[in-house]
Amino acid sequence: MRSFDERSHTYLGYVLRLHGTLDGRQEEFSVGIGKAAQSRHGLQVGDKVSGVAQPVEDSRKESAGFYKASGLGVVERGDSNVSPPPWHGPPPELTVYRERGHRRLAARTYDTKCRTCIWGCRMAVEIIVDHWNPTQKRYRFETFCYGPKSCGFYSPGPTRKVLGRKGTTWEEEDWVDEDATSHREMDD
Repeated sequence: MRSFDERSHTYLGYVLRLHGTLDGRQEEFSVGIGKAAQSRHGLQVGDKVSGVAQPVEDSRKESAGFYKASGLGVVERGDSNVSPPPWHGPPPELTVYRERGHRRLAARTYDTKCRTCIWGCRMAVEIIVDHWNPTQKRYRFETFCYGPKSCGFYSPGPTRKVLGRKGTTWEEEDWVDEDATSHREMDD
């Protein structure tokens, strides 16, 4: 959520990107799952899974196309022995992401190199344009990196601009990301 120069993150769960069968059609789609489901199954890149899910109610507010997954099961374990980057294997608990802090990630870099990485993230963002009138909202998607600062794939992309009341704009400069990850070493 953003409101001019303020931002906050809510970590609700994980997003699975799947290549598979959906309503009898082969396609790529995404399913949001909770931390309990991830903890129970330890899902990672390459796993074959099955289950049932519902379409999200408002695609502007969700990073996944489906959620409320049930009957989730691992059909076959994938091989995640790939030399990073990107980092594969089961992702850490959600608290680890919050503790690490994030940096903005260029959307193109996310799409071409970081979609399978446990540290790459695409989040739905709700922007409250006027904090005096919080019903005035806009929506967009932003990409972030929680990975090591030394990653050779990392590219921050352009700074982010946030619309405010009466047409004002706030630009989130590089120091915001530097501050959010200042407690980490380059390879952490």
